[in-house]
Amino acid sequence: QVQLVESGGGLVQPGGSLRLSCAASGNIFSINDGFWYRQTPGKERELVASIISGAITNYADSVKGRFTISRVNAKNTVYLQMNSLKPEDTAVYYCSARVRIGVGRIADYWGQGTQVTVSS
Repeated sequence: QVQLVESGGGLVQPGGSLRLSCAASGNIFSINDGFWYRQTPGKERELVASIISGAITNYADSVKGRFTISRVNAKNTVYLQMNSLKPEDTAVYYCSARVRIGVGRIADYWGQGTQVTVSS
């Protein structure tokens, strides 16, 4: 059984920073690709950042220059460093990962979500 466990959310003032973590546990070989999404009530889930094959990163225009996605293979963890946070970044953040679970076997998993609130 593979699980993605997110942590690092919370309440922060505008202009502040948070680092979200998404740790994969269970019977996995490695994380191939990692994704961070966010969702606010009444809106569709939005892709915020992605890291493909541990090197190719992409960001939503709304977070470019402020957020950084990274992956640490040894910890099977994907991070989202969020700087210069704005009230409009308030959302539930979800991680997703494409995980290698065996030779030639890849599967997608989701975390449970973590609340990020940016407010003074």
